[in-house]
Amino acid sequence: MAGTTTSGASDTPATALGPTALVLGALSALGTWAFLFPWSVLAGALAVTFGALGMHHARRGAGRMWTSVAGTVLGAAGLVGTVTLLWAMF
Repeated sequence: MAGTTTSGASDTPATALGPTALVLGALSALGTWAFLFPWSVLAGALAVTFGALGMHHARRGAGRMWTSVAGTVLGAAGLVGTVTLLWAMF
């Protein structure tokens, strides 16, 4: 083995937080309109959480900021949309 095995800045699991938040945010936003309420709420809450963590790590150089922000915004939109629809029913 000629190369080194030390990890680089892009080898951290924190780089996956932004894309994960983006996918979960998209599922949450689309799930609101497809009437998948339980999955929308869960995906929205996870997208906001993972997006906030992704933004924290992106400020420190691991991961990309735009995917974390987009995931957080989509997750919040899906979460607020689902809660608003459920609130209107009761």
